[in-house]
Amino acid sequence: MFLFFLPQSADMSAASNLRSEDQFLCSICLDVFTDPVSTPCGHNFCKTCISQHWDMNQSCQCPMCKETFYTRPQLRVNTFICEMVAQFRRELEKTEAEIQQMIQKRRLKIQEITESVKMSKDAADRQKAEGVQVFTALMESVERRLKELMKEIEDKQETTEKQAEGLIKDLEQEISELMERSSEVEQLSRSEDHLHLLQSFSSLKAAPPSKDWTEVRVHPPSYEGTVGRAVAKLEETAELQRMQQYEVDVTLDPDTAHPNLILSDDGKQVYHSDVRKNLPDNPERFSLCPCVLGEQSFSSGRFYFEVQVKGKTKWDLGVATESINRKGEMTLRPQDGFWTVGLRNGNEYKALAGPSVPLYLHPGPEKVGVFVDYEEGLVSFYDVGAAALIYSFTGCSFAHKLHPFFSPCLNDGGKNSAPLIICPVNQTESNND
Repeated sequence: MFLFFLPQSADMSAASNLRSEDQFLCSICLDVFTDPVSTPCGHNFCKTCISQHWDMNQSCQCPMCKETFYTRPQLRVNTFICEMVAQFRRELEKTEAEIQQMIQKRRLKIQEITESVKMSKDAADRQKAEGVQVFTALMESVERRLKELMKEIEDKQETTEKQAEGLIKDLEQEISELMERSSEVEQLSRSEDHLHLLQSFSSLKAAPPSKDWTEVRVHPPSYEGTVGRAVAKLEETAELQRMQQYEVDVTLDPDTAHPNLILSDDGKQVYHSDVRKNLPDNPERFSLCPCVLGEQSFSSGRFYFEVQVKGKTKWDLGVATESINRKGEMTLRPQDGFWTVGLRNGNEYKALAGPSVPLYLHPGPEKVGVFVDYEEGLVSFYDVGAAALIYSFTGCSFAHKLHPFFSPCLNDGGKNSAPLIICPVNQTESNND
């Protein structure tokens, strides 16, 4: 342990260390020396221990060699042992500190492992809950789509049957009229009253009014593609439900809102007002375009949110990078950090892809879902009510954090005063159209 020993074998070193440590133990208290002193015979004791030992005995005798001193010796501090004991104590303290550090590290590792297991269990529970939710909704969708398919086929068949019933009724009516005419002709042919025969002949000679049935057909409805369309619709619903499981709680950031925008207290709604509020022109705020960002930012993973656009004639919606220009004129396009779709003039939908891509949506969506896969470089927009994909930006390269982006556009004299509303996800909603 100390630097007073020549190189030796491990066993010898251990034994020597043990002996060296014993040299610093008081033979009275059997503990490391405290204020070590030496007797005239050369043995060492704690000052308090040897003093108390001699106080309790009639003679001053060395506890080790039993040498008796007729006058009580003057005890002198053994400075060498004091230094060695101090070093020894420092070594013990260092060793104790190292042991405590090792214990703490292992306790932290246990805590880390326990926390990892807990996180894994929580993730597994969430995944199971999401799986149950998605597949329950999917099974409900399957059942609902099957009922819709059966109803569509039955409605077509019912229409065909009603058409056939109408034609048969008309035919039976004409048959009845013709049979009545045939009976009249037969009766008249047997009549002996020549005057009555002549009077009736002209009216019977004319053919009864009748329809030309030569080209009349009952055309069975075509069921081709009916099942395929139902399956495709189900697949679209299932795809949307997969996206919906990545729902995040989005709120609007008032520090980014243009001064003419009015935000609800809960940060879920925004609309444009003609009154401009007196707000500080901080760097985050849009100064010219009526836009606002979501408070939440994302730099990895997947996320999804839904926005109600019902009743609006203009809007822009999507995601934008944190580094976008917020002052002056802006161009909503990927090159400038925007991935958005928008509406103009009440029915003109576009993907603002720079250049814009027309989107032919009829009817237009009342609620739009926005899905982002950061690593995949994907931004997709969905018509939630129709469970249909509107547009996807693919192969995107995101170099900064992404924020949800909203623009209710100008209120246009009240024509576009309806707010954009961030809505909670309802996975069965797309099936209730």
